[in-house]
Amino acid sequence: MSKQVQDAYIVAATRTPIGKSHRGFFRNTRPDDLLATTLKAALAQVPRLDPQTIEDIVCGCAIPEAQQGLNVARIAAVLAGLPTSVGGITVNRFCASGLSAVQMAADRIRVGEAEVMIAAGVESMSMVPMMGNAPSLSPSIFERDGDVGIAYGMGLTAEKVAQQWKVGREAQDAFALQSNQRAVAAQQAGEFADEITPIEVTDRGFDLATGEATVKTRTVSLDEGPRPDTSLEGLAKLRTVFAARGTVTAGNSSQTSDGAGALILASEAACQKYDLTPLARFVSFASKGVPPAIMGIGPIEAIPAALRYAGLKQDDLDWIELNEAFAAQSLAVLNTLKLDPAKVNPMGGAIALGHPLGATGAIRAATVVHALRRKQLKYGMVTMCVGMGQGAAGIFERV
Repeated sequence: MSKQVQDAYIVAATRTPIGKSHRGFFRNTRPDDLLATTLKAALAQVPRLDPQTIEDIVCGCAIPEAQQGLNVARIAAVLAGLPTSVGGITVNRFCASGLSAVQMAADRIRVGEAEVMIAAGVESMSMVPMMGNAPSLSPSIFERDGDVGIAYGMGLTAEKVAQQWKVGREAQDAFALQSNQRAVAAQQAGEFADEITPIEVTDRGFDLATGEATVKTRTVSLDEGPRPDTSLEGLAKLRTVFAARGTVTAGNSSQTSDGAGALILASEAACQKYDLTPLARFVSFASKGVPPAIMGIGPIEAIPAALRYAGLKQDDLDWIELNEAFAAQSLAVLNTLKLDPAKVNPMGGAIALGHPLGATGAIRAATVVHALRRKQLKYGMVTMCVGMGQGAAGIFERV
């Protein structure tokens, strides 16, 4: 017997500040602990919700191994003190893992298999390297030219996109400058306050003069990445990283980062039963494949599909979070689809704010949900390119 499709509403959305990997404020914070803290923060936003009604936790993680392995979703649920009846599954679509987690959680509700779900994302690029601890690609991918792109580093794919879409160094640096300027302005205006849960961080060290261990605790409440001193002159001095005569630099690429995000989704019946206030409705999701060597163009294919599934036009979108993996691919997407630059990343993007891989989709979903309410806008989108040749896009509606 078929079940009637019902709407899925976001009733809580929060995220951690994003820390710089290896030298940032979360460098010594385990990702399972970070996720557990974020889950508790999301639940604190809906005090009337009975945790026993939560069907499952879907958590995105791009490199689910080591400290964020062993099904980090379930581990974090236990660490967060959730009832043992609440399940957990960790999913991986690389950079779109967190957004796919939101989509999967929403779909369980939409088909009537759950009333309350949690979607999340977490990544510690400080503790788990970008390709994992022991990456191993099938030798077969080197047998055909079309498959070799799977083995390309992300920076090289950005160089390929820059060449094919004719995105020059000056344009990339100008885009990177704008990302930092917007992020700094948003921080100064307190625009991130609604979406960020401040996190307490403990730094442990050793005082050589006294021979004693030191313990310092501080609270972090802002993303660590935005650089107020960024300038075109400074960006122009940076060397290219991935190609000798290329255009992609550390300054016009996303920052490797640590962070987590979590959203609670509920059916209309659950909202009424537990007196939950819907923040937004999950509208649609699309994922599309593209050639691996130019993976950065993924949103060019995913955005029109997500709009088509939603029955919307591009002009209906009021706020777009386009993950800035690289300025080159962001500009290729912007220019090809003719997106309104004023609607894209109004508070900066990953070049300034950071990109904790599998967490980014959930983090940026929280950004969209709160931005739509704060600005009294209707439709928002989260979209990103995905390593090995994919694009993803999800649409949300303020209610």
